[in-house]
Amino acid sequence: MRRLPALLFGAFSTLFFVQCNPEAPMEQGEMQVSSAAVTVDTSVRASLFVDPHSYSTAQAKVVALDWDAEVDFEQEVIRATAYWTLAENHSDTVIFDSKALDIKEVRVDGSVTNFTLSTPDELLGSSLTIAAGAGAKVISIDYQTTSGAEALQWYPRELTEGGRQPFLFTQSQAVLARTWIPCQDRPGVRFTYTATVKVPKETLALMSASNPSTKNETGVYEFSMPQPIPSYLLALGVGDLEFIPLGDRSGVYAEPEMVRNAAFEFSRTEDMITQAEELYGPYYWGRYDMLVLPPSFPFGGMENPRLTFLTPTVVVGDRSLVSLIAHELAHSWSGNLVTNATWNDFWINEGFTVYFEMRIMERLYGADYADMLEALSYDDLIGGVAEMMENDPDATRMKQDLAGRNPDDGVNVIAYDKGFHFLKLCENTLGRERWDAFLKSYFDRYKFKTMVTEVFLQELAGEMTEEEWKSIGVEEWVYEKGLPANCPLPISNRFVMVDEGVKMMLSVAPETENVKSLVYLDQSETMRWSTHEWLRYIRGLEAGGATVEHYALADANYGFSGSPNPEIIAAWFTAVLRTSYNGYDTSIFEGTVNKFLRSVGRRKFIVPMYQSMLEGDAARQNWAKSIYMDARKSYHPLAQQTLDGVFEKHM
Repeated sequence: MRRLPALLFGAFSTLFFVQCNPEAPMEQGEMQVSSAAVTVDTSVRASLFVDPHSYSTAQAKVVALDWDAEVDFEQEVIRATAYWTLAENHSDTVIFDSKALDIKEVRVDGSVTNFTLSTPDELLGSSLTIAAGAGAKVISIDYQTTSGAEALQWYPRELTEGGRQPFLFTQSQAVLARTWIPCQDRPGVRFTYTATVKVPKETLALMSASNPSTKNETGVYEFSMPQPIPSYLLALGVGDLEFIPLGDRSGVYAEPEMVRNAAFEFSRTEDMITQAEELYGPYYWGRYDMLVLPPSFPFGGMENPRLTFLTPTVVVGDRSLVSLIAHELAHSWSGNLVTNATWNDFWINEGFTVYFEMRIMERLYGADYADMLEALSYDDLIGGVAEMMENDPDATRMKQDLAGRNPDDGVNVIAYDKGFHFLKLCENTLGRERWDAFLKSYFDRYKFKTMVTEVFLQELAGEMTEEEWKSIGVEEWVYEKGLPANCPLPISNRFVMVDEGVKMMLSVAPETENVKSLVYLDQSETMRWSTHEWLRYIRGLEAGGATVEHYALADANYGFSGSPNPEIIAAWFTAVLRTSYNGYDTSIFEGTVNKFLRSVGRRKFIVPMYQSMLEGDAARQNWAKSIYMDARKSYHPLAQQTLDGVFEKHM
């Protein structure tokens, strides 16, 4: 596939003038944008929106979906008809994306027509090309899913909290919607949708749409999403679920055994919505409800409109991990409302969302709390950039070229944390009041539209003086490798004591007489620590070269191995598993690791733990392999795909 063009923004002193063939490939940095008062040439703009991860074309785009489906848990298939309404059609054919779908029949305006499926590509699947004729209005596709549907996880009843009913959930981002609905699977195409879904009467069906609050006697549920969304935000969840309202426009769904704990954990959701609206304008999606999924869910959350999907690993009983809720809520503006046109511009989605998340958390919990989150983000960024510069320096550019690659490759610290720190630098340079006014206007003017890096930077150029632009070094941040030297350095007052505790532990040899009195912080200090402080402590031990004896000392006093908090457990064992842990209390150690890796499927946790084990000796590698062989079947296909690659690399 051809490289997508990229614009390099330069000095303000020269006028912007572009004349080029939009089909011609360009390397990053070939063109210059130089004035705040200009716009990208029309032909160039069009080329920037070309999506290398979809077969569909701009000549025949969908605008609405009506989906009629039946969920069959016994056969683990969805049988459905997708009725797609087209915008004004100027092509004799309409092309959809399809992967591992069994296409039965296709009709155009009610009449059966011919279709072809291309030879499947391992990543993109097949193009579904339909003989429609210019002027066609509605394309209907009868189909069913197959075992190759990577978006679907069929979760057996015995692994659910209650053990009564099976569970089904989807994960469409980035290009997996095509594995359960034939669609134009690209973030640059938006559509409204309605749906009728039949499920077993003992279960409740939910979608990224208007949702019921209780089960009915028929097992048939109707859905409506009147706001246009891209395909990656299509979502379906089915299970033994209850609902608890949290306020006038928010609530939580979960299995009965989990729902009350989840309601307690997410009790400040309404406050988050209010703070978000005060910052950057109206919440346009009606309700903001959440669905707690089984522990195999591979992410922390997924921002499906009206129904955020959440990992149960954030339900820890002390509301210490609710920044995840702030993050997924923030997507209601950055991502869902203003959407990256292609996955090359993913930082526009996640960088903005991390920034927005920090602002919400600051308003609710204070600047000191937000400072901790920013400092941890900075730590992640420094470590991630260092690793990438060794293995794949081009991956450190914010504007990516993912043609021919899995867009999941762009889900990393660059999109999230480099994007955030770039926007934080913009705030520092312009001042918060001026920056907030700009962002609020930006979200309003581009709502329900798509965005590419170059158009956003033109908007930014229109807000800045030449001096501000140069002081930030916008082109270096966006298009160059690595991390610019002017990256903001977060300072957290609450981490001062944490870092002192790390120094105490590492400054004393574990065999020293009276070592405990020399290495432990006062309990009156640590008993008030949040999850974030403990993560900083664990990271500090690892960065400081702690030995297994140091880890054993820390564990004996602070009880990391027995923590009910998955964030702590994952960080702790990721660090300890890299050591020569002979002499550690292996009965606790091995038991916890085995149980955790067999019961949790969140990639953020399990991938680093497995990697730590695989970097060890043969015995440790074999241990990792034995756990994975047993646990793999309970992981989501996305986690399986990632871990298969990790094991292939190391063994």
